[in-house]
Amino acid sequence: MSLQQGPTHINEHQHGRGPGATDRWARWRHKAGHLVKPHSHESADKVDRALESSTKGLRALWTSLVVLGVTAVAQALVVVLSGSVALLGDTVHNATDALTALPLGVAFVLGRRAANRCFTYGYGRAEDLAGIIIVLTIAGSAAFAAWTAIDRLLNPQEISYLPAVAVAAVIGLLGNEWVARYRIRVGREIGSAALVADGLHARTDGFTSLAVLLGVGGAALGWRLADPIVGLAITAAILLMLRDACREVFRRIMDAVDPTLVDAAEHALGEVAGVRAVSELRLRWIGHRLRAEVAVVVDGEMSAREAHRVAVDAEHALLHAVPKLTAALVHADPVPAPDAPDPHLELAHHSA
Repeated sequence: MSLQQGPTHINEHQHGRGPGATDRWARWRHKAGHLVKPHSHESADKVDRALESSTKGLRALWTSLVVLGVTAVAQALVVVLSGSVALLGDTVHNATDALTALPLGVAFVLGRRAANRCFTYGYGRAEDLAGIIIVLTIAGSAAFAAWTAIDRLLNPQEISYLPAVAVAAVIGLLGNEWVARYRIRVGREIGSAALVADGLHARTDGFTSLAVLLGVGGAALGWRLADPIVGLAITAAILLMLRDACREVFRRIMDAVDPTLVDAAEHALGEVAGVRAVSELRLRWIGHRLRAEVAVVVDGEMSAREAHRVAVDAEHALLHAVPKLTAALVHADPVPAPDAPDPHLELAHHSA
């Protein structure tokens, strides 16, 4: 859907409404909402919330790094004993999944740095760069799993210690599913697409561990090609997950947002006393923080002080209504007079 709304999207119930009883009722209702859900819009409070979300992300990364690291080491020992190529692919995937915590951890730490004259929006975009690294890592693990499986198809080998391989596969399944749930939950909670993509990576590892079990079953029945065939199936599963991860990271890089967030923002602005219409609305993610740029139409007879008051109320309403929104820039435009020229015409040649 378009993020720009023309002047025809006017809140009819607000026409002709001045700072009278209706406006006082709207302000009283907003203050009552603070009693139910108090919060602050001070800069220090916004920084504290941003740091808290980064801390949650870092905690999720280091916890999952330990879990996946232990899982990969246990599986690697069994790979040395058994020679299972399917388990080798699963182990490599687990190890790379654990290592993707490093660039993402660096991104979370960088994201805590304050904005400056060079990086005026801060360093939140480092998360998107980490997401690209994660996608490339997943692609590399898929290529390695495919290469080892094809090599084993051409040069079949017996697998030994089948019970140990089965146990290692179960360990991989349980460890990865726990990490996947944890990463995805925290990623969605703090709004980090990169952490969600990392969680999807771990979930695919869990399915590949389950596939290794099938390979063990085939080998136990005397089918020597079961192990490399399962290795190829693991590669296919990784590629499917890679597609989902690419979609998540691509949408974030292209500044895509969930349309329901736009709907929530429009609805909140429509409830603000003095807002006649929403002429422009843009939302974008910077790391796991959301920013808004808004232009609202107000009564042309308002003073600059009154128009500023409406803009502040609009920002306030957005911070209440849009999850993970940390900043909003609101511009107030007067309703154009019937015979007056559009004051924005002077800017038209800059956007042509």
